[in-house]
Formats: sequence, C-alpha cells, structure tokens
Amino acid sequence: MNTYEALKQGQLSGTVKLSLSCELETFPEEILTLSDTLEILDLSRNRLSSLPEAFGQLKKLRILFLSENLFTELPEVLSLCESLTMIGFKSNQIDRIPENALPPKVRWLILTDNKISALPGSIGELPELQKLMLAGNAIRTLPESMANCQKLELIRLSANQLQTLPSWLFTLPRLSWLACAGNPCMKLSLPDTHTLAEIAWEEVSLMEELGEGASGIISKVRVGDDAFAAVKLFKGEMTSDGLPEDEMAASMKAGKHPNLTLPYGKVTAHPEEKEGLLFPLIPPVYANLGNPPSLESCTRDVYDKEASFSYPLLLRIISDVASAALHLHQHHVNHGDLYAHNILIDKEGHTLLGDFGAATAYDHNIYKDQFERLEVRAFGCLLEELLEHCTVQDEDQFSKIQKLTLLKNNCMTPAVTQRPDFQEITTYLHQL
Repeated sequence: MNTYEALKQGQLSGTVKLSLSCELETFPEEILTLSDTLEILDLSRNRLSSLPEAFGQLKKLRILFLSENLFTELPEVLSLCESLTMIGFKSNQIDRIPENALPPKVRWLILTDNKISALPGSIGELPELQKLMLAGNAIRTLPESMANCQKLELIRLSANQLQTLPSWLFTLPRLSWLACAGNPCMKLSLPDTHTLAEIAWEEVSLMEELGEGASGIISKVRVGDDAFAAVKLFKGEMTSDGLPEDEMAASMKAGKHPNLTLPYGKVTAHPEEKEGLLFPLIPPVYANLGNPPSLESCTRDVYDKEASFSYPLLLRIISDVASAALHLHQHHVNHGDLYAHNILIDKEGHTLLGDFGAATAYDHNIYKDQFERLEVRAFGCLLEELLEHCTVQDEDQFSKIQKLTLLKNNCMTPAVTQRPDFQEITTYLHQL
C-alpha cells in the first residue's frame, strides 16, 4: 500500500515525517489528523496552489517543503504554524508575499526560482532568520527592515533585478555567505585575458560519473587520445546559488592558484546544447573535508564522527584556504560558499577549494573590501569547526591553538570593519 492510500485509510497515526508526491491538486485534509505528531511535511512535486485555513492546526510542524508546485502567493496561514522553522517553496510561480505571512521562528526560508519582485517589510520581523534563498526572482530592492535580521548568515540574491546592494547588507554582524551575481548592479565585462580553451564535444569521451551538484553533473572524460580530465555539464537551470553562466564567469576571472580547482577549458558544440567546463582530474587521494549543513545545523557544516585533525594538519589546511581566498579577492571574486564541504584535502593536508556556483565577480572600485570582510567570517566559521575537532599533542601546540582561537574570534567579530583581511590572516598564520 502506498503512503497516500495509508494516509486516507487512517493508518499513519503518530507519524512524525510525511512525504507525498502524487500529482496532488488539493491539500489532503487527512494530514490534519496528524497534528499531534507531524513535524516534517514534504509535498513537493505536486500541483498544489493553496493551503486550507485549517493548516494552522499543525502546531508541531517544524519543516515544510512545497517546492515545484503551482503557488502564486505565499500562504498567509503559515503564520499560524508557531513551530515552523524551515519553509521551502522553490520553483513555484510566487509573485506575492503578504505582510506577516511568515511565522516568527523561521530560520531557513527557500523561495528560489519564483517571480517575486518585492519582499514584504515584515521580513525584518524574523529575528531567527539565518538562511535566505532568493536566487532566480525579479527582486529590485531589499526592504530596509531586513537590517534587523541580525542572525542572517547566508543569503542568495543571484539572478534578480537588484540595481544596487544596500549598505546595511555589509554591516550584518553574522553574514558570511553572500551570492549576488547576475544582477544589474554586478554586471562586469571580462577582459580578453579571461578566456578558456574551447574543446569540441566530439573530442570528449565520457567515462564514469564522479558526482552531482546543484548546478551540474561531473564526470571523468578522455580528451583526445590519452588525456584524462573532469567535465562539469551544467543542467542549464536555476540553482539555489544562481545561474551557470555566472559560475563560469567567476571561475574564469579567478585565475590560477595551487589551492583552487579551476577550469582550463570549456566544451563547445554539445549535441544537447549544454554548457560545460573541463577541469584537471583530481587524484582519488583527495577527500571532502566536511559534509553540507543538515536540516538541524542550518548554516554550519557537519563532520564525520571520527573526524580529527592534528595541529600541523589543521594549520596546513587553513593556511591553504586563506591563501586561496586571498588570491580570489585580489582578483575581486567572492567565493560565496567557503565551506568545508567545498574543500578537498589529501593526507598531508594539501587543500583544494572548489565549487564556484555561488561566486560573485565584483567591482573593487565600488565595493572595496566589503565582500572580503564577509568572507573572512566564513573563514572564521571554518576555523572554529576545525578547532573543535583538533587534537593537541603538547604545551607548545596548545599555545598555538590559543593563538588560532584568537584569530577565529577576530574573524567572527560582529564589527565587520574590525575584522582582519586575508592578507593579514595569511601573515599571521605564517608566523605560527
């Protein structure tokens, strides 16, 4: 018996988590009978366009996914769900968000790939908001009230119609991960030096798939007769971070660095007209430093239980990351997703920072070091996580760990302009 039939026959009493994707056009009223226990509800990939007023009975509901449906307006009844902390309406047709439609405990709000042109002023009344996904809309301005969202750590604004970025955005005390490429205010023309070699698809032989991310699929390929590489074929659709063309532009602008995984070529004449980038093949000795955030951790990465880093290994990792970040900002590129799950390391600690899906190429004449000071906090978060998994061997190492803890605190200070830049960070690390 499928889950929908079991629900209709009253056999899901006591259910905490429910997922239904079966071309629903109306909200199943039977879900309301689970109000005493239901905490996670996923009704993505249906044909829903509204929620009943009685939806507010789901007082224990914490997480709600309604992505890939037909909503044109964010339902006001959500405000009655007092325990709701995560809301996902990706890829609907929403063009209106009523004032006060969101419950005050929301930490994570996903409105990617809709038709929103304006945000309600009441969004500034969400004191717990940490993660805000708005890429792929038509937003022209951000309400001044958002300056009150003092816990906001990650925001995706790519592929909108923002004419300017408000000054208060760069003063938010916890903002660390910002993506805003693909807006009129961020348009940059790349000089001729920022070009990639073009390789015809007929010269590329697909081998095994290596992985899949939000924006594309990565596979091992043979180029020509004997050269091996990795190709990232973009899905050609809006991702939570933005558009493939902006990722490609930032990758090209970044320039080469030993601690960055950057493309050396792009494929042309793909039979399905897909865009793709060619990367050097990374040896299998490299592994991900961490895992993406969970529903509970929201903005912070999750590490394997056995994760442990000696002091020398930790120092090597963060020194490599700081060097890569310094290089990026010297080329006026904000990575936007500086996280352990986007970092590869080998056993010696050599580090590779990749995934430019959230990267933003910015005009330094306009923004100066504003992007860099935000990314420094992301570096501080990474350092904090690694310190929590660090093993210390002797008193000398303990003293150096204290110095790293001081650096972490300075990187994460709420006073944005008082944070060190990456040049100061790399100098400090060289002295340890």
